[in-house]
Amino acid sequence: MSTSPAASVSTHILDASRGRPAAGVGVRLEARAGRDADWRELGGSATDADGRCKDLPALPEGTTHVRLHFAVEPYFATVQPQQADAQQDAPATRDSGAGVFFPEVAITFAVVPGEHYHVPLLLNPFGYSVYRGS
Repeated sequence: MSTSPAASVSTHILDASRGRPAAGVGVRLEARAGRDADWRELGGSATDADGRCKDLPALPEGTTHVRLHFAVEPYFATVQPQQADAQQDAPATRDSGAGVFFPEVAITFAVVPGEHYHVPLLLNPFGYSVYRGS
């Protein structure tokens, strides 16, 4: 039996195009124990009014890699109509018509036992940025 605690993960999303937290975005968590191991879905949640997921499942002992899936297309489908007047010339209304270029975002990262990983997602309809926060 190991004495070191498992790694832990938290996340939040900022909609950079609105300058506000992204509420209601579905987040799914997967983990694997080793580079060649199969991914195991652990569960999911959705961001709250602050854009945070406070109830992601715990990582199993032995986890070495984590993947967060963010379902951003449904989120943008609800907020973009509200922005249409303010963004008449925005790419969302003049390009492909899809409204969002990246319908989902998947972030994979390595973890070590006992560490906490806060992974913020900065989001807009045509791009995203992610980093290890604190």
